[in-house]
Amino acid sequence: MNFINEYFEAVVKTTKGLDLEGIANCARSLKELRLRKGRVFVLGMGGSAGNASHMVNDLRKICNIEAYAPTDNVSEFSASCNDEGLGSYFPRWLMTSGLSSNDAIFVLSVGGGNKELNVSTELTNAIDVATKCGAKILGIVGRDGGYSKEKSKDVILVPSVIPNLDTALAESFQAIIWHGLVFHPELKINPSKWESVLKEN
Repeated sequence: MNFINEYFEAVVKTTKGLDLEGIANCARSLKELRLRKGRVFVLGMGGSAGNASHMVNDLRKICNIEAYAPTDNVSEFSASCNDEGLGSYFPRWLMTSGLSSNDAIFVLSVGGGNKELNVSTELTNAIDVATKCGAKILGIVGRDGGYSKEKSKDVILVPSVIPNLDTALAESFQAIIWHGLVFHPELKINPSKWESVLKEN
């Protein structure tokens, strides 16, 4: 029971340490992007790639925001990494998609990437592409925020409360935070299934 207690105490402590104004600012940024008919490219590797797919579903289905997760195309992803090497795929995908200042990337990451340590090069290289073309850089990242937080004040930080739980908490809170965004009354347009069914009965 000791670990279970520690884990859920960390969940509570992480929740209390969130920058709620930063999350509200992110909701406003997404609303503004939808008004100008911009696109969101949700970028994540590993477990965060799975979260990226889910977040894209919610942005499109609930909020009517045009969104994409490049890792959803495993053939293109593996071909690029095999032929050009890791770090080539997100930049190529964004450039082929015509990423512009009208759009945004949304980084999901445990550490936000680190150029010096050569960690999450797909993300750091994608951030460079976004910076160059003036696209908005949003995100939800853990630890100290890494390259993502360094390059954008609009990236939400999941506070590190217990270092050996950074991955578990950062990836879990990605889902908690983006659900808070897509259910925000300024972003939610379409009803979610279970809530609408319960309302009818």
